[in-house]
Amino acid sequence: MTDTADAAQDDGSPAWRVTLWAMIAVQVIMSLSFTFLSPVMPLYLPELGVQTDFHLYLWSGLLGSVTSLVAAFTAPMWGRMSDRLGRKLMVLRSAFAISVCTALMGLAMNVWQLLAARLLMGAFAGFSAASVVLIASQVPQRKLATSLGLMSTAQLVGSLVGPVVGGGLADLTGSYRLVFFCGAGLSMTAFLLAWWLVPESFSPPKTGAKPRSILASMRLLVANGAMAALVLVLLLTQFATQAVQPVVALYVQDMVGDRPDLATLSGVALSVTGLAGIIAVPLLSRATERFGEKRIIMFALVGAALMTAPQALSPTYLIFVAERFGLGLFIGSIVPITNALIGRLTSPEERGFTYGMTSSAYFLGNSMGPITGGTVAAFVGLPWVFVLTTVLLLLSVAWVAVAVPGRR
Repeated sequence: MTDTADAAQDDGSPAWRVTLWAMIAVQVIMSLSFTFLSPVMPLYLPELGVQTDFHLYLWSGLLGSVTSLVAAFTAPMWGRMSDRLGRKLMVLRSAFAISVCTALMGLAMNVWQLLAARLLMGAFAGFSAASVVLIASQVPQRKLATSLGLMSTAQLVGSLVGPVVGGGLADLTGSYRLVFFCGAGLSMTAFLLAWWLVPESFSPPKTGAKPRSILASMRLLVANGAMAALVLVLLLTQFATQAVQPVVALYVQDMVGDRPDLATLSGVALSVTGLAGIIAVPLLSRATERFGEKRIIMFALVGAALMTAPQALSPTYLIFVAERFGLGLFIGSIVPITNALIGRLTSPEERGFTYGMTSSAYFLGNSMGPITGGTVAAFVGLPWVFVLTTVLLLLSVAWVAVAVPGRR
């Protein structure tokens, strides 16, 4: 790429600010629709025929994993298509598919139908990855870290409100199915807003240019030591953090018993992590300018481990919520900082595929984490899920120290 082309790319799309702020609004709504379901999913299972604690733990982990597991294999394909057809189209595809699949979950008559809807969502979803690619292709390079930080903050805002509203709606109406239908409506709203409000400056590749195959691009990605290290960091971090997600509601139930506001209390325990992230992510993102990305990632991983370990021995619900808040002060910054590094290491014409590959690692962590956490809870006990998470976070610190390059 010539110097002129580089400068043009650094300036971003002429309407990049409109794209960014419109996508921030869309991201809030989509994150709200995702997390709307978090506190009610495990509580929905007895209605579908899952009765014993053992099967409840296993099904909670499996249902939390299958969507991301399928998405891990389809993400590179969607990423390659975004490089050829446009990034906005992938955002629209994902939002529409998520809306339809969420509605199908609310219509499930048994747990196998719920599983099928989750599998279908994984094949067509991947909204967060599509959003990252769109923003990375539109904003100036000097604004990439800040823009991705804003997108992450928008996601955290949705994750803060979603579980509380979703849990509260379930308790208020006495219907878990209604929560799924409302979540589907939110996703469809995000689809329409993205369609109408988000501009995209996209030039399709020249017809004469033959793109590298997915396999060849994967080999190049793995051969890049820095990129491979960042991909593995995403995988390990997501594995560690997602392992506890399917058991939080059940852990709260063990603490407080079967109360009429159980879904609301579970939603609060999930939401406080996002509240802390809203405070911490902008601060830690700015701190990278002074200390470098590597140091901030290591600092965040250590802090997350120190806040996760005490959750295994939480004596009361309030202490558990306080520990979840402390976790949010550290964990939310890892993904946007890592994605910003990946964007700077990738040529603009390959960003769709590259972020598709990194999303595969992200999704693999998301898929393996919940099913592992559910299995550990079923066979060993709920507290040991937090012990496992702490160990994995500390292993991630060691990996970052050895494999991720510092600031040059």
